[in-house]
Amino acid sequence: MSDLKNTFLTVFREERGLFVMMILNFLVGMVLLVFSLATLNPDKAAVKIGYGDIGGYRDGTWIDMLTFPILAILFGILHNILALKIFERNKDGIAKVFVAITFFLLIGAFVVLSRLLGEG
Repeated sequence: MSDLKNTFLTVFREERGLFVMMILNFLVGMVLLVFSLATLNPDKAAVKIGYGDIGGYRDGTWIDMLTFPILAILFGILHNILALKIFERNKDGIAKVFVAITFFLLIGAFVVLSRLLGEG
């Protein structure tokens, strides 16, 4: 755990761009977590959980919507830890690319969740 702390301090001191991207990634992940938990509706019997080209929107239970809070935690916290490990091994821009891809995955999760909520 102290290796992660030292790596985080190194990123803070030397790689401000990566540090800002990681903080932004964490904040967007936490916003997705709060938004997805706030929009869970356990009172409804069926909610829209997915979209297929042939069958249209699929119904499911609200428990299926727990995927979005799980994604928020994985992308917001775990991927930052993985980015620190990547930075520790390779000091080049691979960690920045990894965090940028994670950020776009978070934005994609927002889009999917908002579209499913709009149809529900």
